[in-house]
Amino acid sequence: MKGGVSQSFKLYLLHVFLLLLYLQDSSCSSVNSLKGSFNMDRKEDTLLPEISPTASPRPFLPLLAPSPWAPFTNSTLPKLSGLCTLKFDAVERMMGVTSIDCVAPFAQYLANVMCCPQLEATLVILIGQSSKFTNMLALNGTLAKHCLSDFQQILVSQGANDTLQHICSLHPSNLTEGSCPVKDVHEFETTVDSSSLLAACGKIDLVNECCEQTCQNAISEAAKKLALKAYDLLSTEAAEVLTDHSTMVNDCRSIVHRWLASKLDPNGAKDVLRGLSNCKNNKVCPLVFPNTSHVTKACGDGMKNQTTCCDTIEGYVSHLQRQSFVTNLQALDCAASFGLKLQKANVNKNIYKLCHVSLKDFSVQVAPEVSGCLLPSLPSDAVLDQSSGISFVCDLNDNIPAPWPSLSHLPVSSCNKTVKIPALPAAASGQISLNSLSIGSHLHLFALMALGSLFYT
Repeated sequence: MKGGVSQSFKLYLLHVFLLLLYLQDSSCSSVNSLKGSFNMDRKEDTLLPEISPTASPRPFLPLLAPSPWAPFTNSTLPKLSGLCTLKFDAVERMMGVTSIDCVAPFAQYLANVMCCPQLEATLVILIGQSSKFTNMLALNGTLAKHCLSDFQQILVSQGANDTLQHICSLHPSNLTEGSCPVKDVHEFETTVDSSSLLAACGKIDLVNECCEQTCQNAISEAAKKLALKAYDLLSTEAAEVLTDHSTMVNDCRSIVHRWLASKLDPNGAKDVLRGLSNCKNNKVCPLVFPNTSHVTKACGDGMKNQTTCCDTIEGYVSHLQRQSFVTNLQALDCAASFGLKLQKANVNKNIYKLCHVSLKDFSVQVAPEVSGCLLPSLPSDAVLDQSSGISFVCDLNDNIPAPWPSLSHLPVSSCNKTVKIPALPAAASGQISLNSLSIGSHLHLFALMALGSLFYT
């Protein structure tokens, strides 16, 4: 909705962004200084539909800010129960990645795309790798409580948010077999076609899996076979029973994930699990849309004042921007969901075009005058550099117009390669813009924090 920023504001805007994020969720510590730097490069995101070409100015590259403080120089010793039998050393490096993806000030904002998918994948791999010694793909309820507590204690000791169970809706039951009748490794391998399953999921194509669903179909088939162990039924009766017991199939799907994690090395298992998670996440807008009555009143049929309408839209969207980072594909979903919601409430004009609403307006903003950060549609992690701080990659889509949905057409699908997203007109002088408007232009956002005082006081 707003496109440009003077170079002189670069450090001020970064201060505002990091300070607002920190102050909103933390009441225990203080930040004495926040410093940061931006670094842009470009990368093509192959999951997105083709984008219409357009000519536009070279991107504006902010200068480097002063030297940051070095984070993660200390760690605390976790208070463990001593009762968990899982092999934490098997995922030691992966837990380090998880603690960075879920770092305290950012966990809530990175939850749906980065933190929770990485957290869940790490737990699956932890249980899967441990099954090599226990021969079990699930924990009992008592052990699950101890292990989940120890798991979070270790992450928090490395700087992760201490409310991850709430943020990611994680419960001890997530470590059990649930309603799935199979948890023994030997029984699993005599029930399913394990060789075919491993062939389909040993390594997945992160770009094509979401559309072709080769691994996902193999996992579903295996989960159904496990679920049928609870019944003495012929295969012809399976479909009807499994429809009535989809919870059991979902629980068995978790067992299949853990078995795969036991057969792959941790990094390979992470690639598969994060890839499958992204297929699911990119299909849904994670934002919560509050009541739109004031928007429909200002922008509905018989709109009297365009300025009032656009001011109302801007206020509404600013609320969405405080919720979560989203991927570029999720931004398309969010634009479609919000647009359809307005149309059903009798807002028939293209409000996005009228009020210059962009895809980046549906994600967290660096600051009111700077483009929003859209995370890549492929799996990514935050990165820790001991000298510069924590960074994560953004697809910086500056002012790509949000497509106004049509009630007569389905929302844009990333699997439809013929769909084109409207291209951005050439930016005026002084605006931040991306060369060739590639959805893959990247912004490395350095979140430079005094983590010593944040986490270890």
